[in-house]
Amino acid sequence: MQREVYITETNCITPIGFDVATNIKNIIGRVSGIQWYQNVDLMKMPFYASIINDEALNSAFARISSADQYTRLEKMMILALKPIVEKSKVTLDERTGFMLSTTKGNITALENPSLDNFQQAHLSQLARNVAVFFGFKTEPIVISNACVSGILAVSVAKRLIQSGMFDDIFIVAGDEVSEFVLSGFNSFQAMSDSPCRPYSKNRKGVTLGEATAAVLVSSNKKNAKIKIIGDGSINDANHISGPSRTGEGLFRSIESALAEAKINANQIDYISAHGTATSFNDEMEAIAFNRLGLENVPVNSLKGFYGHTLGASGLLETVIGIESVLENKLFISLGFDEIGVSQSINIIEKNEDKEMNYFLKTASGFGGCNTAVLFEKVK
Repeated sequence: MQREVYITETNCITPIGFDVATNIKNIIGRVSGIQWYQNVDLMKMPFYASIINDEALNSAFARISSADQYTRLEKMMILALKPIVEKSKVTLDERTGFMLSTTKGNITALENPSLDNFQQAHLSQLARNVAVFFGFKTEPIVISNACVSGILAVSVAKRLIQSGMFDDIFIVAGDEVSEFVLSGFNSFQAMSDSPCRPYSKNRKGVTLGEATAAVLVSSNKKNAKIKIIGDGSINDANHISGPSRTGEGLFRSIESALAEAKINANQIDYISAHGTATSFNDEMEAIAFNRLGLENVPVNSLKGFYGHTLGASGLLETVIGIESVLENKLFISLGFDEIGVSQSINIIEKNEDKEMNYFLKTASGFGGCNTAVLFEKVK
């Protein structure tokens, strides 16, 4: 019999809160982290983004460590992971894995080229630095697959536990807003000149953000928040930065997750979607959902609160999605105004109560990657 796998602890560090409870409170209150930035070194032109306050970050980190060798992103990751490690009381031995998810990692180290900075920019070094802080005994596993990285880490952790390699895996995911990331998205002409509006007729593109999120994936049902029941990851092999126009990769990823979970599409109570507010992504998702008969399932994008947090987005949105199911409350898809995709989908336009048992998390990213994971409320 295949091992059952659960998420037992969660946490997140974002511009609207340094723990899950504060984030949920601000989501309910429709407080967004997206702000207007100008006269900053990150970009010559003004821009909208969701960025963590440095003073608040450094103050929070100083309360847990006096060490000064950690980068800004490492501080964010350590802050997200520390409460989980302490609360879980899991022994950090050879049966406990550590997984780090990111797209760009310490990319800012390359702004001042040197041998030390080049080494610091390696994702393996980032993972090692965080692992050493906590004393993990196993070799860190790095998941870096564009913007599906955060939720893909959950999928990979599930499979590793089912294979018997580990009993528990701690996951931390994170990315920060940097000059490199801003200039990259700006070169695609993908950045919105106003806060993003996923699935909306008046959407103008992506708003970037930064965050870290952490979870404990475990074979132990004790203290379980939610059960992971199915997953799928399919690459649509369409284009380096554009998804399949028919949503093929996402369609097949969800189809695979449903097959493993042994549930029907009509049993899904809620979808936490990717929803970047770009013209191609939102359209592709709407088509994929309709092909699977999911057009009436309540769906939201949390990008209106956090912006697109890249490798953190899938895990951060999973953490919020878990709370949504546990509290039986659907959270507004902030920024949505009028449907702007060709297929009908059920966008959540206000916070509302709903009894939920199953929820689907999806993500898509550059290079044609797509991941879908299905969760079931633990009874």
